[in-house]
Amino acid sequence: MKEDLALRVLSQIMSWDDERARREFAWLRLMSRLKYDGYRDFQAGMRFLESLSVWLQQFKPEQRETAYGFVRNTLTYVGPAELQRLVEQFYPRTVRDRLLSNEQLVIATQVDPDKWKNLLKKLRKELGDDTAQFKLVYLIDDFAGTGTSFFRYDEDDKKWTGKLMRFRDSLEIARRTVPEIFADGWQLCVHHYIASAAARDALTDRLTQAKTALAQSWWASDIHLSFGTVFPIDFPLVKGRDDAFIALTDSYYDPIIRTDHTDVGGVTHLGLGYGRCALPLVLEHNTPNNAVALLWAETSGGDREGLDKPAPAMRPLFRRRQRHS
Repeated sequence: MKEDLALRVLSQIMSWDDERARREFAWLRLMSRLKYDGYRDFQAGMRFLESLSVWLQQFKPEQRETAYGFVRNTLTYVGPAELQRLVEQFYPRTVRDRLLSNEQLVIATQVDPDKWKNLLKKLRKELGDDTAQFKLVYLIDDFAGTGTSFFRYDEDDKKWTGKLMRFRDSLEIARRTVPEIFADGWQLCVHHYIASAAARDALTDRLTQAKTALAQSWWASDIHLSFGTVFPIDFPLVKGRDDAFIALTDSYYDPIIRTDHTDVGGVTHLGLGYGRCALPLVLEHNTPNNAVALLWAETSGGDREGLDKPAPAMRPLFRRRQRHS
């Protein structure tokens, strides 16, 4: 009954005739049940159809078809089934050819000395070798939109930073207590389950540029990048093809969503997302800020410095849980 009411509301918002409504209802029911209702960060008591109704109402009536068309034809949603498939493929496709006879999992990139000591102890016990050392390490992350969270050069501080450097720094500290963690010539493998083509290319370039900065006698002899899936180069929204929706990302925009963290991406207007990635993407566990802001941004609107009129309130379709790296 709640679903039927939500669909009727949607039909009124979109001014659909009966034939169009029947066609869209069938698609919306299917996609809601199959995918979108599983999103983790809807507000309590709300699911996709209710969220879509609220989201569409922020646009003028004549713009709602463009907004709905984006959801209908362009939006890509990675649900738990797709992500689980990428996780399952990781071992046979990526790890197996490199794997030693022992593997251990740590859910962190910053591992303290006591944890390293315990990992090394387990390795030696399972191998029956009191001198065994690690020869291979995998760093695994779910998604890379620009790759800046993982590895980037900070122009202000004039140094490399990101998750890779935090791992490197924690390892340097750990070696003071456990100097025998890694064998000579050990290798580091970095795997992202999902990435944009831009992130793949940027990470490859950055690691090449940073070879000298990373070089230490104890550091990895080589770094290998791999990806479960990389979106095609034409996946982001582009002018000439997506002009109508891009115009909405500019008109319905509140500059208050800009922060010091988002400035790291190199752009100050986040209508097309962090780093201007322009991704039409939602991940089941959270919407990346590389996605167009109309998908995830939530503000109350109001007067903003530098604007000659109040900024509009932004209503998210898939609310984002903020996390900074």
